[in-house]
Amino acid sequence: MTALEDRRSSVETGDTGTSAGLYTYDLAPTKRTGRRWGAYNVFTLWANDVHSLGNYAFAIGLFALGLNVWGILAAFALASVLLFLLLTLSGFMGHKTGVPFPVMSRIAFGIKGAKIPAAVRGIVAIAWFGIQTYLASVVLSALLVAMFPELSALDTNSVLGQSTLGWITFMVLWALQVLIVSYGMQMIRRYMAFAAPTTLITMCALAVWMFVRADGSISLSNGAPLTGGAMWLQILQAAALWVVIYGTFVLNFCDFTRSAKSRSSIVRGNVIGIPVNMLFFAGIVAVLSGAQFSLDGRVITSPTDIVRTIPNMFLLTLASLALIALTVAVNLLANFVAPIYALVDLFPHRLDFRRAGLVSAVLGLVITPWNLYDSPVVVNYFLGGLGALLGPLFGVIMADYWLLRKSRVNVPALYTEDTNAEYHYRRGYNPRAVAAFVPSAAIAVVVALVPFFHAAAGFSWFIGAIVAAVMYAAIADRAAPVHDVDGEAIAVTAE
Repeated sequence: MTALEDRRSSVETGDTGTSAGLYTYDLAPTKRTGRRWGAYNVFTLWANDVHSLGNYAFAIGLFALGLNVWGILAAFALASVLLFLLLTLSGFMGHKTGVPFPVMSRIAFGIKGAKIPAAVRGIVAIAWFGIQTYLASVVLSALLVAMFPELSALDTNSVLGQSTLGWITFMVLWALQVLIVSYGMQMIRRYMAFAAPTTLITMCALAVWMFVRADGSISLSNGAPLTGGAMWLQILQAAALWVVIYGTFVLNFCDFTRSAKSRSSIVRGNVIGIPVNMLFFAGIVAVLSGAQFSLDGRVITSPTDIVRTIPNMFLLTLASLALIALTVAVNLLANFVAPIYALVDLFPHRLDFRRAGLVSAVLGLVITPWNLYDSPVVVNYFLGGLGALLGPLFGVIMADYWLLRKSRVNVPALYTEDTNAEYHYRRGYNPRAVAAFVPSAAIAVVVALVPFFHAAAGFSWFIGAIVAAVMYAAIADRAAPVHDVDGEAIAVTAE
């Protein structure tokens, strides 16, 4: 009998005192002894995720918008401080309770209401899983054509919006990620440990190569830099948008820190991985964009623009493979783990970690993500609107955990349908949390999508989070008893 089958058996016979619809091996809290994620593992999350192709495109875009090098560094310095604080608070929650995000949400929203934040987070992640896999497949297709020019004949047709070569490269990378996830969080941790130094070395080498090509001279701006109030507004907007990019990760960081060895490992990993690593990232952006502009007056849109100009096929291959490995790492972290736990929470009797990973991957395929990516309406309105909901969710959950409960959690009560239990609230839903979330979510979506609020759109995540936290703090039930009970009695071994 496998560990999963053994755990399910104990649940079904009631040996744990939990409800089968809420407690499975994958959703159970982790034992404190045996947790394996140290400071280096936490650091590798950010070493991979920060240096993604999408993030480089965003940061280089700031150079194109008129921010000079010092403005870009200031924006990332401010964003890194904010993210360090938010992610450390979120990480501490995972370490204390040992539970994944769908279960963590039960504290504020109730044992049934928690499916709302889990579903929102899962839908956003599935869509971006498909899109990121597609972007990596584009790099792989370009590499294959460069190595074997005759393959270009497979890149001229269209089947559901994708060429034959595109389908082949997409499915190869899709299957690779499914394979990694099938081995669980331990394999993901190992892949992160491998990909992080590969990514950092590659991007650093690319920056050095560009610096040498430009004879050690880089442009500090695009020739028409912003100044005064316009510059500072752009810096603030850039910092806010950078935090928004990590709005998904801020929510479900506990999926990873539930396996952290200690609070100090989270802090140390976050210090090196966020402020230090993000400023290193900003420095690479400054060199890449400034050197290219110094060479020919052209503003690049992505590191792939530079990779394609590498004259040596061996170095081109290494750089391209590193970018692909990086994109896969980012996808596993930000877009694969979250929907897996959400699906297990939604279908606890049918899905475990491996099966939920396969379902999530299939959904990421059938939505034909290349068509989503090519549709500004879908990306800006559908995914942008869903993304705006993450701020209010964060506001409610954080206000409940830190302000109302002061980090006191009755972990076993998160897994019972007893009507008298602490997180049953009213029919499994906390009406006060929903009442704070709905209007703040509406405000955040309006600010994010309505053109009239364009100037404030970049701050929609913060606006939604602050409004939700204030509203919840004002209407929360402070008379209800709050208990602090660990989950060791029902915990499973951490991966």
